[in-house]
Amino acid sequence: MKKQTILSNKIYLYMTEFFAGMSVMAVELGASRLLAPYFSSSQIVWTIIIGTIMIAMALGNIYGGRTADKDPNPDKLYGRIMIAAVWIAAIPVLGKYIILGISALLVFTVSNNLLIWAAFAACMVLFVFPLFLLGTVTPSLAKYTVDSLEDNGKTVGNLGAFNTVGSIIGTFLPTFVTIPAVGTSITFLIFSGILLLLGLVYFISTKGRKVFCIASVVLFAVCSIFGYSGNFAFWAKDLIYEGESVYNYLQVKEDEDSVILSTNVLFGVQSIRKKDNGLTGMYYDYALAAPFLAGASRKENLNVLILGMGTGTFAVQCERYFDTLTIEGVEIDQKITDLAERYFELPADVKVATYDGRAYLAAVDSVYDVIMVDAYQDITIPFQMSSVEFFTLVKEHLTPDGVMVVNMNMRGTKEGNINQYLSDTIASVFDQVYTVDVEGSTNRELFAFSDNSRLDVFREDIAGIRDNDLYALMRHIAGQLEYYEKGDYRMTDDKAPVELLGMKVIDEMIREEVKDYKEIFEKEGLKGVLEQLN
Repeated sequence: MKKQTILSNKIYLYMTEFFAGMSVMAVELGASRLLAPYFSSSQIVWTIIIGTIMIAMALGNIYGGRTADKDPNPDKLYGRIMIAAVWIAAIPVLGKYIILGISALLVFTVSNNLLIWAAFAACMVLFVFPLFLLGTVTPSLAKYTVDSLEDNGKTVGNLGAFNTVGSIIGTFLPTFVTIPAVGTSITFLIFSGILLLLGLVYFISTKGRKVFCIASVVLFAVCSIFGYSGNFAFWAKDLIYEGESVYNYLQVKEDEDSVILSTNVLFGVQSIRKKDNGLTGMYYDYALAAPFLAGASRKENLNVLILGMGTGTFAVQCERYFDTLTIEGVEIDQKITDLAERYFELPADVKVATYDGRAYLAAVDSVYDVIMVDAYQDITIPFQMSSVEFFTLVKEHLTPDGVMVVNMNMRGTKEGNINQYLSDTIASVFDQVYTVDVEGSTNRELFAFSDNSRLDVFREDIAGIRDNDLYALMRHIAGQLEYYEKGDYRMTDDKAPVELLGMKVIDEMIREEVKDYKEIFEKEGLKGVLEQLN
């Protein structure tokens, strides 16, 4: 029969298995990048993605095996592959609207673990169906490729090998090639196109389902036209850059006063450059207390290390207000460093190493007067930079009168919140720990040192500040600094539940932000909320 022509050679069946395995992993990695700008890229989000995809694949395996036994028709398998291809192609077009729609709906109905439920619901809607269809590939192909009981083990083993090799390539290719080069949206379209081509080759060879093939190609073309753009923040009008790196979704926006870097759509500002060269009005200004605590005015040169350099906001501020500084930065994302040079006027004399912050400390012998830890972003807190072992490493790289400043960006109020864990962990390493809340934000700055004279040095040295705004701020900080009493919450390399702790604080923040809207929703429904927003 003509339908069997292309399948008579098992190579095509093995290639189907290969590309199906590749596409599953590519979609999984694409899912993480699609969700990250809205829900972060924490271990929790990864767990949800992996879990839902495994559910889809398991159900697909069951369904594919049963249908292959009842009706071993290759037309149905390749039809399912093409439907999966079109669905995946539609994800860049509709995905961001579905994610925000689900989030907006759940914010009024879910009180706890909002991001978990929203991410789970988004995964179920966007990814379960196409991956369920791809899950039917392996059992169906096993039916078509096994000729006899004598070689069934070899045949199934070959199928598994092709699937595994495809999955390996599908893991590395999006991460290191397609997503950094062309973005998440086009990555979805590339692998969707591969699946579509598999189905088309089959149906062209069998001269079947012409209307279905034409419709699939048209839908894919429409999705390619409208889905090629990686504009996650589709409502933003003032973006001067939007792109992706190996680690982050990145956007730079500019207004009359400043240039801002954000690495997530829904979670604030990561770096800022003020065009008037003044204070930023953010936690970077509060962190300037650290050089004063370290006695900047009393030293010929102050060595500063910034772990989590971003685009260099703190480095620029330090160079602006202090005369004798040597600044080093560590930033794991090279693309952010490139943006720093292009949009944020990072000084040429500031050296930036593309490295993980903890790994950098472990690799160098230098000691510093100030070490700033600014690596915490929404709930994406590197556990390896929140433990007793990490802060001990920081202390070993400080001079005897050196100061560590840590930006903690989620100020929880409940017992056992993430900031309490971080503060107790730090206080178990450093003798002196002081905190100050940043006005108008959820940030808290923590200063840690071992020399008891640092506060006296700080109060004496800020008297000589010439800049009126900086002087007023440092006086404010001097009055607001609170000594931190060490508690029993500690994090270690073995146990650091940073994602769950951060999730609890985000729930608290969201409940506070939407409290008024929730009351309107309960009384007047969605129409009332929309009227209030307008």
